Amino acid sequence: MKKEADVVIVGTGVAGLFCALNIPANYKIIIITKKHPEDSDSLLAQGGISVLRDPQDYEAYFEDTLKAGRYKNNKKSVEVLIRSSRSIIEDLVELGVNFDSAGADFSYTREGAHSVNRILHHKDVTGKEITEKLLEEVKKKPNITILPFVTMIDIMEENSTCTGVVLKDGDAIYNITSRAVVWATGGIGGLFEHSTNMKHITGDAIAIAIKHNVKLLDMNYVQIHPTTLYSKEKGRSFLISEAVRGEGALLLNKQGQRFVDELLPRDVVSEAIFEQMKKDDSDYVYLSLRHIPKGKIKERFPNIYEKCLEEGYDLATDLLPVTPAQHYFMGGVQINIDGETSMKNLFAVGETSCNGVHGANRLASNSLLEALVFSKRAAHVIGESLKNIELSDTEMIVKNYQYNTEKLEQEYHKLVWNELNKGSVEYGSLCKHEGSF
Repeated sequence: MKKEADVVIVGTGVAGLFCALNIPANYKIIIITKKHPEDSDSLLAQGGISVLRDPQDYEAYFEDTLKAGRYKNNKKSVEVLIRSSRSIIEDLVELGVNFDSAGADFSYTREGAHSVNRILHHKDVTGKEITEKLLEEVKKKPNITILPFVTMIDIMEENSTCTGVVLKDGDAIYNITSRAVVWATGGIGGLFEHSTNMKHITGDAIAIAIKHNVKLLDMNYVQIHPTTLYSKEKGRSFLISEAVRGEGALLLNKQGQRFVDELLPRDVVSEAIFEQMKKDDSDYVYLSLRHIPKGKIKERFPNIYEKCLEEGYDLATDLLPVTPAQHYFMGGVQINIDGETSMKNLFAVGETSCNGVHGANRLASNSLLEALVFSKRAAHVIGESLKNIELSDTEMIVKNYQYNTEKLEQEYHKLVWNELNKGSVEYGSLCKHEGSF
C-alpha cells in the first residue's frame, strides 16, 4: 500500500498537534500515533505552563531557566522560548483552553527553581486541558487525518533527504511518501523501570536518527522527578506535581524532619531525596500537606487527591510516601530554533528534540511551553518550504521490513540505551532499563 501526504507528523502530543494546526490548511497532513490519539505524555502534565508575566520579569525568568539548567542552556533558544510565551498563551486561550483565574486575572503559581509566580494552570490537569482542546481542533480540520495504532519503523531517505516514513499497521507494512516529516514522538521514559511516562514512549525517533546518522544532542541529560507516589507495583509511576510543593507541601524524613528546600531545582531535590533514603534505609521519603486546608487541596489538586485516595492516602491527613523516578529527557534529536534537524525535510519538536533550551536540567513547567513555541516555529518554516519541495517518486521496498517487528523494537531500544550510556546518565542505576541490556 502506498500513501502520499504533504506532511507526516509522528505523535499526538501537544507538539505534534500544535504543529499540525499551524501548517497552512491547504496542505494534506497525516498524523500517526502508536496508540490512541489521547495516549500521549502531554496529557499527563499536571503542574502548568510558564509564561513571561510582564517585561520586567524577563531577566529573572531567563536566569531561573539557566540556573536550573546548570548554565548548559543554549541562550538563544531560551530567549526565543521566553519572548514567545505570551503569544502562545494567547493562541491557547483563543483555542478554548481554560486556565484557572484569580478575579479578573489568571491565577499564577510557583514551582521549584522559579523566583516568582509565573505558572498558569488548569487545576492539576493542565496538560490534559491543553491536549484535549488541541486534539478537538485538529479533528475539525478536513486537511488533517489521524492514523491511530500505527507505528513508525523507519524513514525514507534519498540523497540525504527525508522523503517519507515506513509504517507498521497491524500486519501490514507500507510507506507514506511526503514532502516533510515531523518527529513528535516524545521522550524515552518507557525504557526505564521507574518513570512517569507512558510505557510506549520509547525514543523511536532517536533510534531511527541513530540509524540514519541524524545528529543528536545532550543525550546524557535525563531528568529525574523528585516526587512520585511510592508503590511496590510495577508500571508507570504516578507523578505528584511540583506544584504541590509550590503550594507549600513539605518533604520529611522518617523522623518527620525537613531535609531540603522543597523549591530547589529538580535535580538537587532528587539528589537530596536519594541521600535521605540511604540514611533512612528506606525506599521513600514523606510529603506532608497536613498544614494546608483540605478544601484548598481538593480545589487545587482534585486529580492527585482522588488518585491518592484510591491508593489509601488522604492528602489532608496522611503522610504521602514519595520517591524519585525518571520524568523527562532534555536531550534528543538536534534541532535549530525552527525545528530543523541535520537531515533535509526532517523536523523534530517537543521532547523528541533538543536545541539546548533546557540545558542539563529542565525548569519546572517549561516543557509544555517549549513544545508549543518550537512546534509553531517549525510549522511556519514547513509551510514556506513546501512550496519548493516535490514529492519523491521513489518507493522504498518494504519487504526489507517483513520480519519480526518485536525484534526490531528491541533493537531500537538497545540503540537508544547504548547512546545514553555513552555519557554519564545521572541516577541511571536507580532508574534502570527494564530490559536485559
